[in-house]
Formats: sequence, structure tokens, C-alpha cells
Amino acid sequence: MEIKIRPAVFADIDTILEIVNHQILNSTSNYDYEPHDFETQKAWFEEKQKSNQPVIVAEFENGTIGYATYGSFRHKTGYRFTVEHSVYVAEEFLGKGIGKLLLGELIKLAKEQGYHTMIGVIDAENKGSIAFHEKYGFETVGVIKESGYKFDRWLSSVFMQLILE
Repeated sequence: MEIKIRPAVFADIDTILEIVNHQILNSTSNYDYEPHDFETQKAWFEEKQKSNQPVIVAEFENGTIGYATYGSFRHKTGYRFTVEHSVYVAEEFLGKGIGKLLLGELIKLAKEQGYHTMIGVIDAENKGSIAFHEKYGFETVGVIKESGYKFDRWLSSVFMQLILE
């Protein structure tokens, strides 16, 4: 399976939208309740471009099968060297190394842009994602108990951190 990692382009928005909406409706990897519409996703993409925050995609046989990005961790000046990342892979491609390729490229880009640390916020029930991040050197630095609510239950958030330097 030959996978290409590349910067996202406008034509990828539809597939990115499908991937994120699947996660919104079927998982706790995204705490939104309602699916995004095209205009919302387009505005998100344009804001990422304007802010020089990467959106990258994994491509297989000319189709987008996953995407990743990072953005501001918090909006105070003192946090300007810290980013929070997201990695999403289409359901049928989970467990095939796509997330590994996307996260590896994101880490490389964050280092190139001079960031000091990368944060991942993961639902505590998502043991697979926690283990995945540990393989890349992320460490659990905190848990915020019952910080989210979805699917009629309270959810806890695990904060994982990777020092990039």
C-alpha cells in the first residue's frame, strides 16, 4: 500500500468533512455533537491557511484517507510555542499505519516551525490512541475528569505532551 502525505488543498475539504463527521457521529475522539457542514469546514481550512497552521492529508490511489493538523494550544502569548494536534483516519484504513505517517509528518513540521511542545487531548476511553501516542514519545501529563459530555455520559480528557526539541 503506497501512501502519499501532502499538504491539503481545497479539493480535499469534502473528504476531510466526511472523515470528521464520521468521528463526530460515531466516536468520542471529537466532542462535537452535530456534523459540520461544508461552509464550516471551508472556513476552518481557510483559517488554518491564513494562520500558517498545516493541514496535511494521507492519499491512497488518488483519494484522501486521513488528515492531520495542529493549531494554537491556548490563545495567550505565553503559549505561542505550544501546539495542539489532531489526527483522523477514515474508518476503513484504521490500523494500517496511516496515523503513524500523519503524526510523524506533523511532528516534523512543528519542529521546522520552531514549536517547543505538542499536546494531544484524548478521550480517556480511547486506549488505542493513548498507546499510539506513547509510541511517539508522548507522555500523559494530566487527566481532567468528567470534562466532556457526549452520548449521555461524562468523559474524561487525557492530556499528552511531546517536547519537540
